Amino acid sequence: MTQAPPPKPEDDPLVRETQLRRDRRARWLREGDMSVGRRLAQIGILGWILVIPTLAGLFVGRWMDARLSGGIFWTAPFMLLGLCLGGWTAWKWMNAR
Repeated sequence: MTQAPPPKPEDDPLVRETQLRRDRRARWLREGDMSVGRRLAQIGILGWILVIPTLAGLFVGRWMDARLSGGIFWTAPFMLLGLCLGGWTAWKWMNAR
């Protein structure tokens, strides 16, 4: 019988997280803390990442309601869809850093 080869170290989630933490610490030591301006810019970008899809969903919903004479039937679902899309995009953007 042949034995399966041992798992590679990079396949282990603990090893990956340890390497990621080491890389982040090395970058922090190399670059230092972010300035206040840069942090404020990131907060502003995060706000726009949430607001733009929400407003786009609101606009599309109002447009569909005007076309189909549906009151506000489409406005809420499209706004919620835009908010969810913005939240997902913000989550991905925050975790990519």
